[in-house]
Order: sequence, then structure tokens, then C-alpha cells
Amino acid sequence: MRKLLFLLKKEFRQIKRNPFLSRAIIAVPLLQMLVLVPAVTFEIKHIDLAVTDNDHSPSSRELITRLGGSSFFRVTATPADYSQANDLLLSGKADMVLVIPDDFSEGLAGAAIPRLQVLVDAVNATTAQLGWSYLTSVVRDYNRDVIISSGVAPSVIPGINVSPRFWYNPTLNYKYYMLPGILVILITAIGLMMCGLNLVREKEIGTIEQINVTPVMKWELISSKVIPFFIISLFDLALGLSAGWLVFNIPFEGSLLLFFACSAIFLVAVLGLALFFSTLASTQQQFLFVAFFFVMIFILMSGIFTPVESMPLWAQQFNWVNPVAYLMRINRMVMLKGSGFNDIAMDMGMLSLLAIAFIVMAIRAYRKRA
Repeated sequence: MRKLLFLLKKEFRQIKRNPFLSRAIIAVPLLQMLVLVPAVTFEIKHIDLAVTDNDHSPSSRELITRLGGSSFFRVTATPADYSQANDLLLSGKADMVLVIPDDFSEGLAGAAIPRLQVLVDAVNATTAQLGWSYLTSVVRDYNRDVIISSGVAPSVIPGINVSPRFWYNPTLNYKYYMLPGILVILITAIGLMMCGLNLVREKEIGTIEQINVTPVMKWELISSKVIPFFIISLFDLALGLSAGWLVFNIPFEGSLLLFFACSAIFLVAVLGLALFFSTLASTQQQFLFVAFFFVMIFILMSGIFTPVESMPLWAQQFNWVNPVAYLMRINRMVMLKGSGFNDIAMDMGMLSLLAIAFIVMAIRAYRKRA
């Protein structure tokens, strides 16, 4: 134990003497919270809409006014014909084009079938789907008002009234959904990159060889590398959580102790993986390449942007060994739903198994190269 204390003292001194690392510990979590949380969102609020009005009637103008008055659409152009509208889509100056035919008002009056043509730039499938949903919603409301104003008996109009209630995020604020995920990315980056680079740097400058010839046990060396960045990562997690609460008023419904306990287990897994990668790399460049490759896969497949249930079966099976996916789910359940231990026991158990497995892998891999 005394040798471990000396090694820990050495590690903390190295961290203190590194001015970049000292600043990064404070700056990185604050920047991630202040930049990524409001920026990373699937909410579509401004869709550039071009309208070709061939009818030029009060009915068509009222529809255009409703679309322009919506919080989702900006009527940015009024092309004279289909060809000009298509050019706007090709040049990226419009996300959607609404073509109102010359018999639109006659269709509303019952003389013909009312028609509208919508052209959607579907290069970004998410924007296309949401934009189409928003536009059809506005048109549906407009159509309902036209029916009511025409004097049709109320019994003819469907009388079903739906009153949705959104649990856990009543205001549908996307920041509430993103911040728990950003916290996972934060401690993953801090723990994996800093811890792994620390060991590889000692390889490059040769100090690891001096440690190897001392009577230091393997577990003591691994522990001395894990503990400092374990503490730093938990500190950054607390800093990021505080920033999210103060700046974005993010709710926290569950147990703070359970939240940090799950994060601690996750950090053991991530730090073990970082040390395993560092034993395979001879230079910092090699480590960064390997770590970046796995971090990108872990994060993108963790469910931070798209639900895991929507992924192919093989991707869902891969997430059995993806620690980021477990903590992503745990954070959102604890923070937003107030889930307790029984609700996340399975995820905590799997995360604990991964933590043990990755630490054992790191110790065994280092022993072979000592």
C-alpha cells in the first residue's frame, strides 16, 4: 500500500506540472456543456419553404400566411413556376417547395378535388420527415377550418379529441434529452484519452522502464494510473452536471448517489479499456488512432442520437459490450425518470462485468509486455 501511495503522489505531481492538463480539466466540461447541449439537437425550427402560387386566390394566400406564421417555416421565395422551384431545391436555397395549382380554390368550394404538390429535399432524411409532418399538420388544420366555415354540420366532422400528456419531459425540451448523453461523452473522453496517453507518454520518454525494474506490483502500477483520472473524471462529471443545472435548468429526479455510483463503475470500465489500448500502442499517435476509432463507434452506437431499438439486430447485440450504451440509458433514466436501483439493476450488473473484464485485460496485457 505504501508503494501505491508513492506512485499516486508521482501521478498527481505529473498532472499538476502539466499546464495544459490542468486547464483542460476545468475548461473541457464547461465548453462541452455550454456548446454541445444547445447545439446538438434534432429539433427542426427553421425550414426554408418556397411557394409557387398558381391560384392567386384569397384561399391560397391564407394558406401561405398560415405557413409563414408557423414557427417551423420561413417562406424564403415565391418561384413563378415548377422549373424555378426545382432550381431552388437543387441549389439548396429551399428545403421544401409547395406548389398550389390554379384550381385550388375551386377544389375547396367543391367544384373539383383540392390538390397540393409538395417537393421535399430529402438529402437530410430527418429534416425531410419532420418538415413533411409539420406541413401536413398546418394543412390539416387549415382544411378543418375551411370545413367548419363552410357550414357543414358538426356531426359530419370527426369529434375525437386527443389530449397528449408527455411524461418525464413535459415541455419536450431536447436539451433535457441531450445533456445526460453529453455527460457520458465528457467522462468517456476525459478518462479514455487522458489515462491512456499518460501511460504511452511514459513509454516514449522511458520512465516506464525505470518503474518496471522496481519492486512495484502490476496491480499497484495499474491502480496508480487509474485512480487519479478516476477522481478527475468524477470531478468533471460533477462540474458538467452543475453547469447543466445552472445554465439549462436540467431536472434531476433520481438519486444523486446512484447516479455517481453508476458513473464510477463506468469509469473503471473506460479506464481499464484505456490502459489496455495503451499497452498495445508504442506511441501517442498509435494510441490516439485506436482510441478514436473505438470511441466513435461506442458513442454513435450508444443511442445518444437514435434509439438502440431502431438499430439492426447485430448493432443491438454489439451494445452488449458497449459500456457507453449502458451509462447513456442509466443517466437518462435516473435524471429524467427518477428510476431507482431495481429499474437499472440489469444495466449496472452488465456494466460491472465489463469493468472487471476490461481491468483484467489491461493487467494481463501489461504483464506480457513488462
